[in-house]
Amino acid sequence: MTESSTFDRANAVANAIRERCDCAPKMAVVLGSGLGTFVEQIEGGIKIPYSEIAGFPTSAVKGHAGNLVFGKVGGHDVVAMQGRVHYYENGDMQRVTLPTRILRLLGAEVLFVTNSAGAIREELEPGTLMLIRDHLNLMGSSPLIGENDDRFGPRFPDMSEAYDIGLCDLVKGAARDLGIALSEGIYAAYHGPAYETPAEVRMAGILGADVVGMSTVPEVLVAHHMGMRCVGISCISNMAAGISKEKLNHQDVVKTAATVSERFVSLMAESVKRILEG
Repeated sequence: MTESSTFDRANAVANAIRERCDCAPKMAVVLGSGLGTFVEQIEGGIKIPYSEIAGFPTSAVKGHAGNLVFGKVGGHDVVAMQGRVHYYENGDMQRVTLPTRILRLLGAEVLFVTNSAGAIREELEPGTLMLIRDHLNLMGSSPLIGENDDRFGPRFPDMSEAYDIGLCDLVKGAARDLGIALSEGIYAAYHGPAYETPAEVRMAGILGADVVGMSTVPEVLVAHHMGMRCVGISCISNMAAGISKEKLNHQDVVKTAATVSERFVSLMAESVKRILEG
């Protein structure tokens, strides 16, 4: 798939969504594994299953409901992706990031990414919420490889502030005022689907990462390519391989996310309000 055809496809899907929902969201929220309950905070939510949108990528991963939810948070228009497609599902970065392209074409100026992640730092216990300060792309690829389409953005987008400092400060302020503990750290993305080996976890830690996962980075790259501001939260679902003696499985990831649902939803709702009011 060329960048030119990607633009045409994204535009066509965006137009199809407009026919079903007359919304102009200012923020797009991507909800990771087990974190989809945030959509309950969206007022007047219009839910559109990905499967009903021709050309919209769908995921078969447990914990990803597969819905677009349009509505308002604090009186401001938002759209939430209740689940995402991962690189390991199809090996196609353009397909993985097509939803981000579409949401930007619908009007979103801010991308709020969330994910479940494995901790490298031992003090980041399962159930911890972590503000993403920066990331490492260890996926071996990028959605920006190939011929650039200037309709999307520049050939060489700046990534010196991948996660917007001002937006991060608003999330930290929301956590402080709500009395919710919020750590900060660097997210490293591997492509999966196998969990990382202990050696790969050690390598990521040596490079500066605090947590590891299998998503988020492609979406943030594409968001910056299209001029969006980004902010993100990781839910620590487990200790990464080699940090704990426990074997890793996806069921535990989803289960842990459910245990932090109340704190996560409260923090997200307040953060979204503050960002959109800013």
